[in-house]
Amino acid sequence: MNRRTLLALLPAVALLPALLSLAPHTEEAFAQGVDPNAILNDPEAPVWGNPKGDLTIVAFLDYNCPFCKKAEPDLLRLVKSDGRIRLVHKDWPILGDASVYGAQLALAAKYQGRYDAVHRALMGMPGRKIPKERMLEAVAASGVDMARLEADRTSHQGEISALLQRNLDQADALELRGTPVFLIGQLKVAAALDYDGFKQAVAQARAKGRP
Repeated sequence: MNRRTLLALLPAVALLPALLSLAPHTEEAFAQGVDPNAILNDPEAPVWGNPKGDLTIVAFLDYNCPFCKKAEPDLLRLVKSDGRIRLVHKDWPILGDASVYGAQLALAAKYQGRYDAVHRALMGMPGRKIPKERMLEAVAASGVDMARLEADRTSHQGEISALLQRNLDQADALELRGTPVFLIGQLKVAAALDYDGFKQAVAQARAKGRP
């Protein structure tokens, strides 16, 4: 990792504002000097939804962030109901060693086509400060091949670390301060939105057009 480790990036108290349900505060996502293509189209970043959708949402998340977990069901509901959203996950583990471990497990599962299963298992664990042991139990219960998962986590350590570093660098460039953050088209929303909040932000982003 360059400049600093993931573990020392941000204090655990740097989470976010209160939940927003109506008229979420938004700002421009891509300031001068930020490369939108690198953020939107990293070939190693997990992508859900419609890969040819007219709007991309980029979600910066941590598996120990309770606000991320609260927003997740409404985000996925919107992606499914809308049908025209491309969702990019950015594993951004800023809340401790266990967060890094969880991100490594999820990204390692991608090599057996099971990122989504591990992601859902980890996001489905309530609370914060979840230890590695409990994360591993949840992942095992998701039905992934655990022997292959550990083998992939080891053999692809370089690629996984490089992706996490790119996510970190992109978060730095975007001046993010805590999780979750959603880049919705050209808008940046640093809040755990509910379904209506996501819908409003998507409508606003579509009105602005592509970045």
